[in-house]
Order: sequence, then C-alpha cells, then structure tokens
Amino acid sequence: MTNDVQGRRITIRGIVQGVGFRPFVYGLATQHRLNGWVLNSSSGVEIEVEGSESALLTFIQALQEQMPPLAKIDEFNTTKIAVQEFKLFKIRHSQPKPNEFIPVSPDVSICDDCLQELFNPANRRYRYPFINCTNCGPRFTIIKDIPYDRPKTSMEDFSLCPKCLQEYENPLDRRFHAQPVACEICGPKIWYEENGTTIAEKEQSLQAAREAIKSGKVIAVKGLGGFHLACDASNNEAVKTLRSRKRRSDKPFALMAFNNQIIRQFCEINPKEEELLSSRQRPIVLLNKKENHSLSNVIAPKQKTLGFMLPYTPLHHLLLEPTDDFPEVLVMTSGNLSEEPIAFEDDDAIQRLSPLVDGFLMHNRPIHIRVDDSVVRVLNDAIYPLRRSRGYAPDPIVLKNKHLSIFAAGGELKNTFGFTRDQYAFLSHHIGDLENYETLRSFEEGINHFEKLFRITPQAFACDSHPSYLASKYARERAQHENLPLIEIQHHHAHLAACLADNGLENSGELVTGLIFDGTGYGTDGTIWGGEFLIGNCSSFERVHHLQAVPQPGGDLATRTPARMALAHLWQNKIEWQDTLPPAQALSKTENQVILHQLEASINTPLTSSMGRLFDAVSSLIGIRQTVNYEGQAAIEMEAIAAPDENNFYVIEFEPELTSINLLAFWEQLLNAIDSGTPASILSARFHNSIAQLSLKVSRALQSRYAINTVALSGGVWQNRYLFTKTVALLQQNQFTVLTHKRVPTNDGGIALGQLLIAENQLKKK
Repeated sequence: MTNDVQGRRITIRGIVQGVGFRPFVYGLATQHRLNGWVLNSSSGVEIEVEGSESALLTFIQALQEQMPPLAKIDEFNTTKIAVQEFKLFKIRHSQPKPNEFIPVSPDVSICDDCLQELFNPANRRYRYPFINCTNCGPRFTIIKDIPYDRPKTSMEDFSLCPKCLQEYENPLDRRFHAQPVACEICGPKIWYEENGTTIAEKEQSLQAAREAIKSGKVIAVKGLGGFHLACDASNNEAVKTLRSRKRRSDKPFALMAFNNQIIRQFCEINPKEEELLSSRQRPIVLLNKKENHSLSNVIAPKQKTLGFMLPYTPLHHLLLEPTDDFPEVLVMTSGNLSEEPIAFEDDDAIQRLSPLVDGFLMHNRPIHIRVDDSVVRVLNDAIYPLRRSRGYAPDPIVLKNKHLSIFAAGGELKNTFGFTRDQYAFLSHHIGDLENYETLRSFEEGINHFEKLFRITPQAFACDSHPSYLASKYARERAQHENLPLIEIQHHHAHLAACLADNGLENSGELVTGLIFDGTGYGTDGTIWGGEFLIGNCSSFERVHHLQAVPQPGGDLATRTPARMALAHLWQNKIEWQDTLPPAQALSKTENQVILHQLEASINTPLTSSMGRLFDAVSSLIGIRQTVNYEGQAAIEMEAIAAPDENNFYVIEFEPELTSINLLAFWEQLLNAIDSGTPASILSARFHNSIAQLSLKVSRALQSRYAINTVALSGGVWQNRYLFTKTVALLQQNQFTVLTHKRVPTNDGGIALGQLLIAENQLKKK
C-alpha cells in the first residue's frame, strides 16, 4: 500500500437490498481498483473501502449516480477510517442487527432482459413462468423478514440447482443474490385443475387454461399477491357469468392486454398514460374508451373509462401471449366475492373461489402477504393514485425530519394503515372496506407483518374519531392494552394533512385552504361532514364554511339510495315534492310517506353536509341513478354523461359571514332547468361547473380574510376528473397555488398519512 491510500466507511439506507446493489458496489470497486468489502445489514448496505483519494471520490459519486434500476437511496453517509490494507474487494454475508430496519422494495414487473429470455427458445428458462433477476420480480409479497435473504422469503423451501446456484453466487451475474431465482428444475411449478383434479402441468397447464378461457369459462389465476378471476373480455356471456358469480352487479372490472398496441384498439392513450402502463409498477390505468370496440358492454356499465393493465409477471405474459385464436383482452379482476379481501392462500382460494370459477391455474410459490393491484389515472399530465398497492407499497413516503414511531389506523373504507419510524412513513397496501371479519383479519395480519418487517414498536396510536369504525376500535383497544397515548383525529383534517404531506409540506406552519369533499366523515359536532371548507395545517384546523346540513332519512340506507337524498334536500329547502320528479317516481307512495314522516319527526335522520350526498341528490333529480350498488356510482355515472363543452352554471349563494352555505337558490335553478326540458348531459355539466365556481368563490373569500393563497384538494369527490380539472383550472387562473395528491390517494386510502402527522404534532404539544 502506498502512502496516498485512504479508507472510507459508507452506510446507505433506502431500497438497497434485493435490487442488485451489492454486485453493483462490487463491480464499481473492482473497476476503480479499490479493496474492502460490502454487506447487507438490517439497516441497509454497509461498505468499507480503501484506495487513492481520487478513486474513492469517483467511486462515491458513481454509487449515487449509477444505481441499479430498482435501487433508491434515502440516506448516504461516508466517514474517513483508518486503512486496514485489504487485499481485494469482497461481498460479505449479511449481518442482522437488533431493531434496525430498512425499506423493502415493492413487487415489480418482469424486466426486459428476463422477458427476452422468457420467449427465447435457446435460453434454459424459456417459457419458465417464474423467471426473474435482481432487477425484477416478487419482493414484498414473498418477504418474511429482513435482511432480505432467501431463507427469510417464501422461496426458502426451493433449493437451488447447480446452475442457479452458480448464478446466485456470481457477483457479476444479474441474478447474484436474486432471492426468488429459480428454474424449471429447482423452482416453483404450475398446474391447471378443475373440480379438484389436476388436468395438466407445466406448459400444458398454460394451454389448458387458455383453452378454458377461449371456450367461455371463468378461471382463477394465482398471481403475485393473490388470485385473479379471468375470462374473455369480448365474450358477453362469460363476463355476465363472472358478474353473477362474483355478486358484482355494476362495478367495473379491470382488464389485462399483452401490450399497449392492443389497448389502443379500445382506448385513447396519451404519453403519460403509456408511461404508467409500461412502468415497472404496472398499475391499472383508467383510460378513456373509444366509441366502437368489441369488448363486452357489461365490463364497465355506463362508464366512459376502462381500467387496463399490462402483464407484470412471466406467468401473465405466457397466459396472454397473442395468437390468432386467443382473446386479445382478458378480464382480470380480484379473486374474491364482492367486498371480501383477495384470496392468496391455496386452500382458502379453492374453498372461497370454487363456486365462482370453472378452473384454477395454480402454482406452488407461497404468497406471504396478499397485495391487490394498484389503480391510477392521469390528471393534468400527472399521476393521480386511486388505490396504492402492488408496485407502490410498501415504498415509504420520506419525510423532512425523523419522527416518533406512531401507528395510524386509517379509515373504514378503502382502508390503508400506516406507521412512522425515523424519517419514513410506511403506508400499507390496499386493505379494503372494513365491513366484515375477513377484511378485518387481513388488516390485522398486515399490521403484524409491518411491525415485524420494519422493527416498529409504536409509541402512540392514531385513529379516526368516528366512534364505531373497526379500524378505530382496533387502535383504541391496543392503546388501552399497551397503556400508550391515543390521538383521535377528525376525518377531514386528516385529508388536509395527507395532501400537505403528499406535497412535502408536513412541517409548514403556514395555513392553507382545504376543499375537503367526500361522502362521509365524523364531525366534531357529531354530524356527518363531507362538504368542508377548512383552513389549517398538519397541527390544527378550523371549519370555516360547509355545505348546508341535510337529514339523511334512514341513515346508511340513504347513502345507497340517492332518491332519498334528493327528497331530503328538497324538504330541507321547503321545496314541495312533485310527483313527476324521478326520485318521487322511483319510490312507492308508501316509501315517500315514510320518508316524509322520518324527516318531519327526525326519526333516524342524521345530519350531513356531505358533498358526496349532494352529488347523489342531483344524480337522482336529473334521472341518472336512484339506487347504487357501489360507493360513488351515482356520481361516476353522472360525470360520464356531462357535456364537455358546457360552461354555464347555477349560482350557489355564498355569504362569507355565514358558516353554512345555503343551497335553496341552486335547487330552484336546477328544478327550473329540469322543468324546461334541459338534457341531463347539460344539467350534469352545469352542476359540476357550479361546484367548481363555488370552490373558487369560497377560496377567494378566505384569501381575502386570512391572506391564504394556497388551496389543497382532498377527499374522494376529487376522483371526479371533470370537477378536478375545472376547479384546478379556475383556481390557477386566479393565481392560487393548488395542492393535489401525487403519491397517496385523495380518497380514504390516503388519510393514514395525515393521521400520522397530526398525531405527532399533537403529541409534541402535550
């Protein structure tokens, strides 16, 4: 060793395990003639390296600029150390450290190199359904613990054959320490079965599954994070059969096609949508459908969009391989009965899904944690997540500062939970609506897994302030049992804080205006909120204005019956129910009399200021939807018919000195337009425009009163593309800074992030 040799210790935290980071470090060190070692630990990657100063500086720069495609660095620390005179550079064995943790890579789609090998007859993994490398494949769904090594994954029982072992141990091979690596000889197998009998194995099982689909059958396909239900999307009878068996009368089905060229036959795709479809996350992307196409008209009834995704596992690529006689598009929907969690364990899937399907395409690689598909759309040329799950979770939100370890239970619908630890907010995959035991069990299993994986012991618990949400009950019981602080958080404040954190403003004490529009949220006054104009930040909020509170006749029944909400809004504004109105006609005379009695006697009529219920009421009055089969259906179908070029609107009277926003004038204008025969498409567009204009009007008033120039949009109503684009454009034209969601959903799937930050701030105050 010459005198100019120096030593460095480098510690890296982030997504740096299972992504080819150690061989990358090895290759760089060898290239720059540096000696030392690299290893995985429970806190990330650790390196000790020595050589000339110039070589070390070049090496350190290259580490940060030339990372493997799946790697992500959150912390990079380097310190000078004494020279130890290493003779060469080595990759050392992993070192577990008690209570240390690292982020874990989400599951990602097959990479181009593996895809090329999959369809190359000369490759030894030709048509092997589980081909992968350090740049692709399963991660989160197979990891049992960290550090990320094969014995701590669901691949532990698959011993490597000599050829796979050679690749696995070669630092210059892209399969070096790729934990799921396998081949036909040593790895997982597939088979196809019907009625409990195996019909075919290996390649023949793929062909049997394809034949079943071609013949109009519905099959279950075991995938990456659970089972899908699949059928030919152009076969109307097959799709109807699937709807009937799954007990899903109207909610849209997701679709899968082999490539974007096929999707273009059915939908418009802009460059950003194409980028998302082809991204390594492979989400379901909502796309505007073309007028004339050959797909079943019952895939997405009364919708202008279709949800498409591309294959993301080698098994999906093989299943959808284009041939002259095979369907170009498959329905690929979650493997469950409506409202249940996705099936992911073989025995449970066979028990639960057998009544729904004609056959199973199975494999024997265990799924450790169930993960559903992610759903996104593009708004204003940016990603707008609607369901954050496979491909994105558990990739953490990196926060500005280190945080206490807090658990947030999230909401009741579209549940995701969350944890903070250090500078990370770990948000869970999509759990679903906590309305049954099966989903609650999935919620609890997910929590246990996150606590183990990220070595989290909560110091406090946060939950929605609703008294009966199952997620909130879980948090209350744990806080009491563990004698730890519990912070109950108002639902819409959590939405506001989530939007701020999504935009990197979690530490800003500056007040912003929050337009928080959704269907249901428990208010501080015991009523149901949902049409809220707040000012606040991640510490506190004030409810400055809100939509007029209206009784919900029948409580939850009214959320499923827009006709009830329409009649309630009219009654609240002392407008007589005309027998010719669609809601009055949709209900029997007896039902109308019962509803009137409920309203007049205040029997089971909780008050709501919900924007979602206002959308329901308008949808009912203009004849779109009188009952709904899934959340938001009335609003979604009303948006679908809105005339895109209509710019007129109905004035909603707003008096800045009053908290409640009166809707009488709006209803009178709308009813006059209905009486004059205005088409529903025009009525819908004008209603959307009215809400956009109201949003601007209130934002201007709060800007004048509080000198606030930033407006945050959060809540499930902002999934409405028409309303979103109109409102954002109006606000930006009036020089407002508009904050919208980018990394977590605007719906209740994002509120755990807001709960975490509000809880931290309230604990600090105490």
